Amino acid sequence: MLIPPKIKPIPVDKTGALIDIRAIDQHEILGVQHPVSADDYIALKHSTTARLGLGRVGTRYTTRSVLRLRADHAAAKDSVWSDVAPEFITKMAFIPIQSTCTTETEYLTRPDHGRAIAASALDKVKRAYLKQPRVLIAVGDGLSSTAIEANVAEAIPAIKQGLALVNIDVGPVPFIRFARVATEDYLGEALKADVVCLLIGERPGLVTAKSMSAYIAYRPKVGMPESRRTVISNIHPGGVPAVEAGAYISEVIQNMLTQKASGLELVSKS
Repeated sequence: MLIPPKIKPIPVDKTGALIDIRAIDQHEILGVQHPVSADDYIALKHSTTARLGLGRVGTRYTTRSVLRLRADHAAAKDSVWSDVAPEFITKMAFIPIQSTCTTETEYLTRPDHGRAIAASALDKVKRAYLKQPRVLIAVGDGLSSTAIEANVAEAIPAIKQGLALVNIDVGPVPFIRFARVATEDYLGEALKADVVCLLIGERPGLVTAKSMSAYIAYRPKVGMPESRRTVISNIHPGGVPAVEAGAYISEVIQNMLTQKASGLELVSKS
């Protein structure tokens, strides 16, 4: 039996105006007037991320519902067009490089340029490694810079901790601006890593702009089929928590090293 949470009032300032509409948990808001069972209605909203019970005035949605939709859409667009903060990259001690894209527009219109890394950028990463890495972790902004800043600071230490338990050290982490998933193939081929794990921001939606995925491959090569990748997705505060995802990623990497395979060729331990 679902136990509904306590219903919270809509926060407003002294003038009656809404306070930061995106900060309001929509699961706690009664969007329709005079529901038959307010408790059951709220419990139902907590069971899904769908926008249930938006309410209406005549044949139109309420102003609050329309404003929230526009605000979430704006946040999604912002995460695509904004960059990961340079201060964040410095704080995380990443090695900053870039795909062959030069602008956001080129990144969005030429996915092939976002999949490639120039030789000069690869040389920069290789100089940071004293020996061939067994496991290489990389970070790419992808389609959501917001997702990177929200998750990698917790995910990467969890991955490293899990691998340290089996005596696998992770070296410097490159950060790829304007990255597509296949950039990990260039890194893997250049550094001859056994496993490459790319943490990358996913296409934002109206539910969240903070979703990150991990694309992991055993000895990736440029031009390899997508079926050789293993994907762990939905990493964000409202989905799989970053720390939990990091622990699981380390298990997957260990399994890949044992089986010398990834993607469809990898046999799950479960």
